[in-house]
Amino acid sequence: MKRSPANHTSFRFSATAVDVPALQRELADPRCGGHAAFEGWVRNHNEGREVTHLEYEAFAELAVREGERIIAEACAKYGVDNVRCVHRVGDLALGEIAVWVGVSARHRDEAFKACRYIIDEVKHRVPIWKKEYYASGDSGWVNCERCATAPQHAHAHAHAHDHDHDHARAHAHAQPAALAPDYSRQTTLREVGTAGQVKLRAARIAVVGAGGLGVPVLQFLAGAGVGRLIIIDGDQLEPSNLHRQTWYALADCGQAKAELAAVRVRALNPEVAVEVHAQRLDALNAESLLANAELLIDCSDNFGTKFLLNDLAHALGLPAIFASVHKYEGQLQVVDPRRAGACLRCLWPEATRDGVVDNCAEAGVLGPVPGVLGSLQALEALKLLLDLPGRLGDEVLTVDLLGLGTTRIRARRRGDCAGRCMLAANALQKAKQQRRSEQAQGLPELHFDDLQMAVDAGYALIDIRDIKEIVVMPLPLPALAIPMHELLEGRNLPAEGRYLLVCTRGARSLSTTRALRERGLSAVFSLQGGALKLLKRRTGQ
Repeated sequence: MKRSPANHTSFRFSATAVDVPALQRELADPRCGGHAAFEGWVRNHNEGREVTHLEYEAFAELAVREGERIIAEACAKYGVDNVRCVHRVGDLALGEIAVWVGVSARHRDEAFKACRYIIDEVKHRVPIWKKEYYASGDSGWVNCERCATAPQHAHAHAHAHDHDHDHARAHAHAQPAALAPDYSRQTTLREVGTAGQVKLRAARIAVVGAGGLGVPVLQFLAGAGVGRLIIIDGDQLEPSNLHRQTWYALADCGQAKAELAAVRVRALNPEVAVEVHAQRLDALNAESLLANAELLIDCSDNFGTKFLLNDLAHALGLPAIFASVHKYEGQLQVVDPRRAGACLRCLWPEATRDGVVDNCAEAGVLGPVPGVLGSLQALEALKLLLDLPGRLGDEVLTVDLLGLGTTRIRARRRGDCAGRCMLAANALQKAKQQRRSEQAQGLPELHFDDLQMAVDAGYALIDIRDIKEIVVMPLPLPALAIPMHELLEGRNLPAEGRYLLVCTRGARSLSTTRALRERGLSAVFSLQGGALKLLKRRTGQ
């Protein structure tokens, strides 16, 4: 059932006492049978110190915009009908209501959950500060979201009237003030300052990939105090990752990288809200996963995801920061549709097939190389958020880490991309159609415990790896060796045959299978997991 949207004045500040009866009247709705409210009261102590009164201050323009966004999220997430949130500013005496949230919904469960979501997100994301005045005569400013760092499940019994307000969770995670994040080293910079830190706190960044590029990106953005990080990665950690993904430990292998990265972000900076998606980004789930983002950072290791993010950046009107690594070199590019600049498709109209250029697994890489490129991505993100000079424009930055040289290559926007990039729009539509087809029919890949089962099922084995790979890791059964590039360049297979393509990990064979199917060869499949998965199964790893 479709819900009516919340009133556009649903989040606001008040310099006078909160009028609860008036707010309740605003929420009254004959369609609704459930009403939940949260009241945060000023109490007389905090972490062992006697408090006499509080003073609240907010960055109003950013705060109202973020508050409205939170309420819109709650309405969409829980299907509630009416929401009001009022936060006090100015001087407050003991016992006064500092924040009030009210929700009316068709049922009580929706109202409770939405109310809890709103107060938690407000405390994490809205730029509000309170100054505590103590009986000793001391005083100090405290960023409110410090008090909302407890996991959401830790307070599942939240009461409708929680007298502790900002201090409610401070006891569960009581820490000396000195252990709170300190941004003084960057706010000392004239170009950053307090206003810049407020901008960072309000920022919402999606990082696609939590590996060699993603680790330094997440570290530096979390350390800088970016308000919300959306981490998207469908891979699990492997021992071979650790020489460049040094945030993780050997004992973490087998776990989802997105979840591991979220734990590290929270440990580094509890003030950062983390949204975790342990799944691969694709054309159908992307717009939903990126709905809360204002900046996209590509830390993936495949062309398919990079070009998909490029196309999504145009569709969503969001800037995106791309990096890629090959052996000892890397490239960096910023795509910003708002500036009508060049994008990936201005340089390469058609996305390069995954596997045509080897990734780190096939080509090899020294650990510091993606570390440097990821650090540059984080730097470009901070420059963009803080409006600092020297940002990359219509150019590609190439970095040679052996010779320690950099080159800026001019990237010109295509002449036929006036206004909207139609190449990106068409490619995104095509990707959605392909993904819908694969959802209905399944990916064109097959799982076999051993290759003899595939042969018995009538499949001809095609090994698409190069000769060096085949020598290092030979297949247990004879296979026809046809390098990937020959198939992509037009070498045909007999149309009446049934084929199973094999590469090392399954990514290149899947990409090649898709290309052959586009040419009309329907009875071709990819071996899921590739030769490496077969080897691990045979050796019991």
